[in-house]
Amino acid sequence: MQYVSTRGGMPPAGFSEILLGGLAPDGGLVVPQSYPRIDAATLAGWRELDYPSLAFEILSRYVGDIDPQALRDIVDRTYTPEVFGSPEITPVQRLEPGLFLLRLSNGPTLAFKDLAMQLLGNLFEYQLGREGRELNILGATSGDTGSAAEYAMRGKRGVRVFMLSPDGRMSAFQRAQMYSLTDENIFNIAIDGVFDDCQDLVKAVSADLEFKRRYSIGTVNSINWARVAAQVVYYFKAWLAVAEGERPVSFCVPSGNFGNVLAGHIARMMGLPIARLVVATNENDVLDEFFRTGRYRVRSAAETYSTSSPSMDISKASNFERFVFDLVGRDPQKLLELWGRLDAEGGFDIGGTEAFSAVAGFGFASGRSTHADRMRTIRDLHERHGVLVDTHTADGLFVAQSHREEGVPMICLETALPAKFADAIREATGLEPEPPVGFAGLKERVQRYTRMPRDVKALKRYIAARCGPSSR
Repeated sequence: MQYVSTRGGMPPAGFSEILLGGLAPDGGLVVPQSYPRIDAATLAGWRELDYPSLAFEILSRYVGDIDPQALRDIVDRTYTPEVFGSPEITPVQRLEPGLFLLRLSNGPTLAFKDLAMQLLGNLFEYQLGREGRELNILGATSGDTGSAAEYAMRGKRGVRVFMLSPDGRMSAFQRAQMYSLTDENIFNIAIDGVFDDCQDLVKAVSADLEFKRRYSIGTVNSINWARVAAQVVYYFKAWLAVAEGERPVSFCVPSGNFGNVLAGHIARMMGLPIARLVVATNENDVLDEFFRTGRYRVRSAAETYSTSSPSMDISKASNFERFVFDLVGRDPQKLLELWGRLDAEGGFDIGGTEAFSAVAGFGFASGRSTHADRMRTIRDLHERHGVLVDTHTADGLFVAQSHREEGVPMICLETALPAKFADAIREATGLEPEPPVGFAGLKERVQRYTRMPRDVKALKRYIAARCGPSSR
């Protein structure tokens, strides 16, 4: 398996070459040259596999330059009941006939990001050991990515984490999860702005190839291909748990940065029978607008709402470029034309074009949810099924209702546990969600972080002062 850039300016490279990086050298995103196909017989043979075995089967198709036994050991060490709460790792819960909840939030930080981050931490440590060097991870978070990355990387040999978050725009639980860590290799930076400002800073630093090389800058955001590949696994696992024979299922995915639902798109491209991939947004409905109209319009910080599902308060979906690359027939020049318009005009419109007509062929649909919709969904689900969900998962469950089809199971992806958003749960139900074991008193712990303006030069100075130049 070889990897290229969405923008066409990177020579083909192996998995180990792209694992530790972020953006491709030409500013694009790394993608496989082609998607491996899984035939029906192979898929049927995977029904009895446990999660680590299934993960190895899928990931080994993307990892061609790590010894298979070493990869198997990494996967087995990552996906354990001790880390994820049960041997199933991602259990599927039936809510009612035809409606299921894919439980993804039983990892160390109570969010779906753990499923990829825990693997990434072990892969990074392995690869850095092979190369005998260190890595300075630079990331941005709207809530859950940061804590998942920090918990996965804390104490890892040769790794430092510099995590940017929007000052005052995460839940109290999310802030405390990140800022209370005292590990010497963890640095939290609160940016005066919104998530998109944080992500822009990460991209600006990554685009400075000399600084990136000098300080060995890598990323764990979903612009890192390995994270997306790891998320593909639970789509296969869910289909195998729910589908009868070779019948398709649909998935509804709460999405702001497009990484989670992109993994579903990749699973579908690999041959998994998926009828629809439903993108659920909150009031920051950039993605819903695109899938309805073909218009992709990035919002300014002033136009980005602060909502009760804050991890989706995003107006510039970093992973969207990978999907559009497929949408335009994997033609880098067409991609560059659209992204040139995005940079110059703040958006592009492909409504009515051949490219937009292909969206339905990829199985995509969408919808948006409001605060009132979320509160009602959380309350109704608890009253009818005794199940408590967080606000982002509620966005997905609400949107899913208008896209259900007779005879096609709908699987909604859980994104986090409700304890992370206690204020919203109290508003919706009057209940106080119990913090899981180990998180009692989290918000009272001392928090350590640095405030910083939206200034790429200040960020570079901060990184340089805390790590020496790479010895690579």
